[in-house]
Amino acid sequence: MLIYNVTITLDADIEQDWLQWMKETHVPDVMMTGMFVSYRIGRLLSHEHTESEIYTVQYLAKDMAHLQRYLEEFAAELQKATKLRYEGKYAVFRTVMELVDHNEK
Repeated sequence: MLIYNVTITLDADIEQDWLQWMKETHVPDVMMTGMFVSYRIGRLLSHEHTESEIYTVQYLAKDMAHLQRYLEEFAAELQKATKLRYEGKYAVFRTVMELVDHNEK
């Protein structure tokens, strides 16, 4: 299993709108691609950016083939929607991690 981790630093004044949009629109759109088996959204509780909030959205992919297909076929369009809605109000970076062990039920 792979974790596609998206870390977003966003202006505090858009936090509530962004979070609602992520929960109601963006994440459901990503999940509808069928390339991920689950997701989670987290917020950093302690950081140095006093004017910003930092979130992570983690999507769990079954294997590299599913992640690669998402990146090639779906990612650009979905990322474009975020950019159009919040341009200049956020910064993002993405990482891929291998899930080595877990105890989720």
